Amino acid sequence: MHIPESLQDLASSEAVQFLRRPKTITRVFEGVFSLIIFSSLLTDGYQNKMESPQLHCILNSNNVACSFAVVASFLAFLSCLAFLVLDTQETHIADTRFKTAFQLLDLILAVLWAVVWFVGFCFLANQWQHSPPKEFLLGSSSAQAAIAFTFFSILVWIFQAYLAFQDLRNDAPVPYNRSLDEGGMVLTTLPSPSATSSVNMPTTGPNSLSYASSALSPCLTAPKVPRLAMMPDN
Repeated sequence: MHIPESLQDLASSEAVQFLRRPKTITRVFEGVFSLIIFSSLLTDGYQNKMESPQLHCILNSNNVACSFAVVASFLAFLSCLAFLVLDTQETHIADTRFKTAFQLLDLILAVLWAVVWFVGFCFLANQWQHSPPKEFLLGSSSAQAAIAFTFFSILVWIFQAYLAFQDLRNDAPVPYNRSLDEGGMVLTTLPSPSATSSVNMPTTGPNSLSYASSALSPCLTAPKVPRLAMMPDN
């Protein structure tokens, strides 16, 4: 099937290639999951009991559980947006140290968020398990959705940490040799034996002694010692 040239250009554009990256897709899932947790507990997470008009958290009436999930999901959503913006500028970063620091920060935050959501999942599931049945008229589906997407968030953040680790390992600086002028140092290399000029060795023969002595450097020849002459007595 023939694809129009405009669609081919669109598929090969930088924006589409960026959206098709596994890191970008993972960040989108992280943001969507965080948004679901945030909206579920913020809309139906606080309700009043039949005998009291005061609002309580539907998770065992523990306001700490709902507050923890709402704040964590909101911060995770902002973190995803911030890193998506930084990912768009990653290809334009020329400084190797800054790029390595960015990838290391991405790895640390991904591991941190995986731990936060693991703790949050255990906490929310425990509070929901101890909640009295039919204590609230509404909100059970929202609580279950928040707990389920908290578990899904653990998986996507672990996968995000794996991708960040792969980028950090692939883009690690390779050990390099010092250049001749780096650090104000001048490195000299010794010529190989094959590159050195051949030295004429003295040949054997009657004139070999004079030839060898002439081939030696004047600095290496033995100095002549002046001889003492005996003067006859008058």
